Amino acid sequence: MIKTDIVIIGAGPTGLFTVFEAGLLKLKCHLIDALPHPGGQCAEIYPKKPIYDIPAYPEILAGDLVARLLEQIKPFDAGYTLGERAEHLKKLDDGTFIVATNKGTRHHAKAVVIAGGLGSFEPRKPKLPNLEKFEDKGVAFMVKDPEVYRDRKVVISGGGDSALDWAIYLTGIASEVTLVHRRNEFRGALDSVEKARTLAKAGKIKLHTKAEVKALHGGDELQAVVIEHQEEHREPTYLEVDDFIPLFGLAPKLGPLNNWGLEIEKNAIKVNNAKDYQTNIPGVFAIGDVNTYEGKLKLILSGFHEAAVMCQYIYQIVNPDKRFVMKYTTVGGVEGFDGSKKEAKKEVVQSII
Repeated sequence: MIKTDIVIIGAGPTGLFTVFEAGLLKLKCHLIDALPHPGGQCAEIYPKKPIYDIPAYPEILAGDLVARLLEQIKPFDAGYTLGERAEHLKKLDDGTFIVATNKGTRHHAKAVVIAGGLGSFEPRKPKLPNLEKFEDKGVAFMVKDPEVYRDRKVVISGGGDSALDWAIYLTGIASEVTLVHRRNEFRGALDSVEKARTLAKAGKIKLHTKAEVKALHGGDELQAVVIEHQEEHREPTYLEVDDFIPLFGLAPKLGPLNNWGLEIEKNAIKVNNAKDYQTNIPGVFAIGDVNTYEGKLKLILSGFHEAAVMCQYIYQIVNPDKRFVMKYTTVGGVEGFDGSKKEAKKEVVQSII
């Protein structure tokens, strides 16, 4: 039995940052993740994908963000159960919880935090007759290492952030980048849409809107795609390519969490965002992309904020007889469980009102 203050289900960025916020309050954390290493999707699916909405980083690769977070939480000596999926949740009479994994590892904690991102997931695949034939032979549903596409002709399908971001990023790597979207309008960030259209005008991205990839051709490897257009009387475009990357998002699945008695809405966990991000089960919280509430933004940034607010309420659960006093790290520094302390600079800050 692993005993801790907080069990965190999901070791992605939001789960890792929870360790930091909890550590500042002297709360011990243990993380469970089905992947064999921390980092979640950022480490497993797109470690080389640039992220633009992390404060103080105009741009940071997803894998580098994970590395920074792991460095940040080192003083707090978190525990890990990796390569195992959280399977069962049981609330005891004293209000504490037992979380058991699919391999039988049991964890005892006073609070449970679900930070599982999208949960388990699989890519949404386009319906093309011979798609499976070319999987891993020119067709991929995610970009793990952009260097794979060095000096190659790449076609990307999709209209969201991932499609736009990778089309923009690969212009500096691939010999040719084509972006295909079935509408004129994109669903991604406005800045990314503007960048993609600017690159298209400059001839660095071949942009096909109101169009779809409808056929794949090749022998043992992918050699060409056929793009069909919505305009009447326009002939299909036959395009020689090395790689086709359809980026239509991920189909999230909550898996065993569906059986825990949580209130679910559109495959996400409903929480009380007006207070503490607690679920309908007292003592069980959900933060990051796995939760939902009115006005929810599925950003890593939002998950970080939710973690900070939530941990203050968990402190009262773990320490019901103590009074919580908010301390700024700029004044008190950061002290780990081993007693090591990183001192903050003592500076006088004048507020202008």
